[in-house]
Amino acid sequence: MKITTSKRFIKCLILTSFTFFVFSSLKSDINENYLSTSTKIKTIVIDAGHGGEDGSTHGAMSKEKNVALEVALRLGKTIEERLPDVRVVYTRKTDVFVKLYERINLANKEKADIFISIHCNSMPLIRQRYVVNGKAYYRSIPNPVTRGTETFVAGFNRLAEQDAAVRENASVLLEKDYKSNYDGFDPNDPESYIIFSLMKNAFRDQSIRLASLVQEEYKKSGRVDRGVKEQGLAVLQRAGMPAILTEIGFISNPEEEKYMNSEEGQNEIVGNIVNAIVNYKKMVEN
Repeated sequence: MKITTSKRFIKCLILTSFTFFVFSSLKSDINENYLSTSTKIKTIVIDAGHGGEDGSTHGAMSKEKNVALEVALRLGKTIEERLPDVRVVYTRKTDVFVKLYERINLANKEKADIFISIHCNSMPLIRQRYVVNGKAYYRSIPNPVTRGTETFVAGFNRLAEQDAAVRENASVLLEKDYKSNYDGFDPNDPESYIIFSLMKNAFRDQSIRLASLVQEEYKKSGRVDRGVKEQGLAVLQRAGMPAILTEIGFISNPEEEKYMNSEEGQNEIVGNIVNAIVNYKKMVEN
């Protein structure tokens, strides 16, 4: 009995080691293919957060939906100027409401290589006391102190929602070496699921890389760095490409709101994001 158990243990250990070796090899091949041959940054989809009736978040002088749109349009124009070989697609160019799933569906349909969603942050309401004619009153206002930038990628808790998008874009991502070997996914082939999983991991890895580059550029401009974070944001789910949502500042902070509404501030924010895209483009294409 002990011998049989020992043999089973050894067999399982060998099988596990072999599976890990194959998985690691496939991951290396996928990442190398994704980073070198199959990835050319040709199309970038820019998403101005909110819009239309979805636009209640505001500061003292502006609404998030309007600031996000202004920055998104500047960003697209600057990308076209600095990267003339890249096509820019907008989820919205006016003050209209676009459903979250339609934004990422557009990116998938356009075979985007990058998806960037522009937002302004806002802190929860706090209770403020003020006095009029000797009488105390209270009102709720957004916390005016918190400031800084942060960039989000899709959280692990909702990665399963990427399946359809990954499958749809598989022929693009695997257009070189893997195209001849994996002409579509075979649901009966376990190896297909391994490849499928690795592709989603590649999106996550590259999303984090792009998000990190964006945050690095913000820091160079003296902005407060709140880091790269994973969160189950609906707009980033089902993305068949690296996708990020960047909070360009706190509209609830008077100084940052003024900065984000100024031409100088918007140009600096756009410059930060474009520099990050340029650096990312060099990484994945070289």
